[in-house]
Amino acid sequence: MSTPVSAATTDTTPRRRRADAERNRIRVLDAARTLFAERGDDVSMEEVARQAGVGIGTLYRHFPTKEAMVEAAAQQRFGDILTYYREVCRERPEPLEALSLLLTHIGETQVRDRGFCSVVEATVGSGEAPGELRAEFEGELVDLINKGQADGTIREDVEGADILAVTCGLATVVSRASGDWHRFVEIVVSGLRR
Repeated sequence: MSTPVSAATTDTTPRRRRADAERNRIRVLDAARTLFAERGDDVSMEEVARQAGVGIGTLYRHFPTKEAMVEAAAQQRFGDILTYYREVCRERPEPLEALSLLLTHIGETQVRDRGFCSVVEATVGSGEAPGELRAEFEGELVDLINKGQADGTIREDVEGADILAVTCGLATVVSRASGDWHRFVEIVVSGLRR
């Protein structure tokens, strides 16, 4: 005779993390962001654990791979950029001015955070599904382009995905120091003008 399975054992609702586990996750992410910002993703998991003041096992419980940790840190940066866009750029009356401010902010972020810069640069042609915050950011870009096209300031053939590609190009200019990234932003914005 089989034993009936209780509802408690089949519940697929994700459990909330314990408060101490969440604190450790935040400490690891903060340490990772600091180290990645300084040195890019050329940082070992052991260094991150040491900087966070946690054991290596704790780090691996939260981030089973270095790539997962880099991606989580990058998602936080996308969140920061999304917040900046919504608070500073979104309500600007001139869409191209909003876009210029946004791209300048992204360039400044990439200069300060080499790890984020390398994640953005790696998204070119990756085909990977974007994380939730990056997807929200992409949605905001589409809305901004649509607004500029509706008021006649942005060329009709421009798409939101084009701006994402520009941010990847900007990351390449920043990471390889292959020119003045401010000038890159100016040229791009000028080229988008109708």
